[in-house]
Amino acid sequence: MSTQLTPEILSTLEKQSIEVPSWAYGNSGTRFKVFGTPGTPRDPFEKIADAAEVNRLTGLAPAVALHIPWDLVDDFSKLRAHAEDLGVQLGTVNSNTFQDDDYKFGALTHEDAAIRRKAIDHHLQCVDVMDETGSRDLKIWLAEGSNYPGQADMRGRQDRLQESLQEIYARLSDDQRLVLEYKFFEPAFYHTDVPDWGTSYAQVASLGEKAMVCLDTGHHAPGTNIEFIVMQLLRLGKLGSFDFNSRFYADDDLIVGAADPFQLFRILVEVVRGDGLNNPDVSFMLDQCHNVEEKIPGQIRSVLNVQEMTARALLLDRDALGAAQRSGDVLGANAIMMDAFYTDVRPALAEWRESRGLPADPMAAYAASGYQAKINADRVGGAQASWGA
Repeated sequence: MSTQLTPEILSTLEKQSIEVPSWAYGNSGTRFKVFGTPGTPRDPFEKIADAAEVNRLTGLAPAVALHIPWDLVDDFSKLRAHAEDLGVQLGTVNSNTFQDDDYKFGALTHEDAAIRRKAIDHHLQCVDVMDETGSRDLKIWLAEGSNYPGQADMRGRQDRLQESLQEIYARLSDDQRLVLEYKFFEPAFYHTDVPDWGTSYAQVASLGEKAMVCLDTGHHAPGTNIEFIVMQLLRLGKLGSFDFNSRFYADDDLIVGAADPFQLFRILVEVVRGDGLNNPDVSFMLDQCHNVEEKIPGQIRSVLNVQEMTARALLLDRDALGAAQRSGDVLGANAIMMDAFYTDVRPALAEWRESRGLPADPMAAYAASGYQAKINADRVGGAQASWGA
């Protein structure tokens, strides 16, 4: 295995892009408290300015995902022009059916046809936003399920979900997609309507080619082999996007690679193996909330972590690994994996960034830029963006 980043690897890394979420720049917290911080954006325009700073320093984050209604504006053409002026574009549009009282017992799965209608119409509004922003993907995560045995007709809810998704899917244009996320628990605790990749796959496979699965790396039970799921969805042609984050206990939405960098490496090994890297059909996105750490550095560290583990995955000697696998050399195959994982690619990536006109150390460059002090001084007054705004 080469310990250097070859021109071929660097050419592959050159094409990498990681979409950042607008909500990562707003205030967030725990079930107990949402914390305010100086310089927090007060509207989507300021969120995009912060996201553009991440891209300016890393060259890795050229798109910003939106959350509706959190990022509603009067004129999306102005927001789109603002993003483009700052060197980024508007990306995935995320719907929200988990913060309205009507959705207490479900949205797209609800027994009441009027509430289902409201939820469907919200998603149709999201597609309208996509038309204005040029976004390709509508990402749906549903906080739907039940807390007690007997509370809900689980099969009926699956049927209603499919009917709702069919109507939303029919509204998409030829170049737009629906991406269905899954989560094995929370806020429902007895059953969740889309708890796993199999359920998401079953629902989107019934919709058509423009419907895909979103894999959030924090949305699995402890001990789940996430890279196996990555492999399977790539094999089936249904992995539409990643939401990269880290978790220690549940859906913690921490900086990706913080809890288990080896897991991130293993996932990216399968991404490379399945031709999912720099594949336009597989979107890399972060889904994180920065509760106690600074938000912009949190996003910078996250995209760098993905880049570093991608470089290590590209260093994997696949010819040697294949030979070891075919010969039944168990420890030899594992050693080849570990050699790639333990390779420190950071110095080579720093040199490469400098050769592209980027700072060798984006974290240090941000700290020295004065940007945080400027937004702390400028963003005084008004309501800071937070959950629900």
